[in-house]
Amino acid sequence: MATSLSDRLSTELAGLRDAGLLISPRVLEAPQRARTRVDGRAVVNLASNNYLGFADHPKLKARAQEYLEKWGAGAGAVRTIAGTLQIHEDFERQIAAFKHTGSALVLHSGFTTNQGVLGALLQEGDLVVSDELNHASIIDGLRLTKATRKVFRHADPADLERVLRENPTDGLVMVVTDGVFSMDGDVAPLDELVAVARKFGAVTYVDDAHGSGVMGPQGSGTVHHFGFEYADDVIQVGTLSKAWGGVGGYAAGHGDLRQLLINRARPYLFSTAMAPATVGALAAALDEVQADPSLMERLWDNTRFFKAELHRLGFDTMGSVTPITPVVFGEAPAAFEASRRLFDEGIFAVGLGFPTVPRGKARIRNIVTAEHTRADLEQALSAYEKVGRALGII
Repeated sequence: MATSLSDRLSTELAGLRDAGLLISPRVLEAPQRARTRVDGRAVVNLASNNYLGFADHPKLKARAQEYLEKWGAGAGAVRTIAGTLQIHEDFERQIAAFKHTGSALVLHSGFTTNQGVLGALLQEGDLVVSDELNHASIIDGLRLTKATRKVFRHADPADLERVLRENPTDGLVMVVTDGVFSMDGDVAPLDELVAVARKFGAVTYVDDAHGSGVMGPQGSGTVHHFGFEYADDVIQVGTLSKAWGGVGGYAAGHGDLRQLLINRARPYLFSTAMAPATVGALAAALDEVQADPSLMERLWDNTRFFKAELHRLGFDTMGSVTPITPVVFGEAPAAFEASRRLFDEGIFAVGLGFPTVPRGKARIRNIVTAEHTRADLEQALSAYEKVGRALGII
């Protein structure tokens, strides 16, 4: 007899509950800010990806309102039929100029960007070599292709070279890596990875979801940080939902990349175009990050202070060098309990366990933003010290 839907749901949820892995998201009752309101409580927010404070920024909201009034609530069609508004193409030229690439295309999320770009480029007979800690969207995107898929050890150029040498092909060869790794907060050694890729004639594909707006001049990204922004053999993709405060994804690179994606990227071909208000907010974000260097200065000042104080207290932050600051608690139940206790102290910081991170490496992932004040961070550090000592972590 077939398994019923009720039995499947009950079994799966019970398994998650018994393992201490069942997730019940908290609900924000105020805008996404450095201080917000969650489940009826005023809290310091260390849980968001709102690096530059753009999610509730007045200039982004004003541009969104302007585009809403002028262009309407929605695009009304997929881009290839009747949904391409002039503002879409204007924004894509803005991204290409910011990224110093020959072309750029906007898609609907960072996740679908990886599906669309990898699916459009990779064919049977091609070889793709992926960092073992790459984001789930890369893993899922690669599974949808017919390319030969191999993995190299995390951020290890020597192992990448081994894999490339052992797997010769006449097809396209692609090396895929995150720019900044979202769980550990470390940066891919792109200078070494690109050098190895070029040795084998490979394209380097960088998902810079957590690097855009954070790394490089004016937040131009990890690729720029390492000096590869004008390279036609480097593809930059990412999300517009983190530092940029909105939603969507982008792909930027070779001058012909955009045209191929328009014709082959399935998320682009079969999804209604981005809403005008979103385009307006994102265009304003790109303008603002280039006009106001103090945003990135505050982001990095806050990051350095917070990390230094966590280290002084004795916490393990896994060597993170970016605003992503994991604090390790071991197993998932300990991380979840720490998150609950921090919330009781007025700090919103979410615990992460398996399968999001490896077993034994459960953590709370903190993200410091440009909007946090020193008082916000000192309150958070005081709470961390109290909770860490109570749980025997420090």
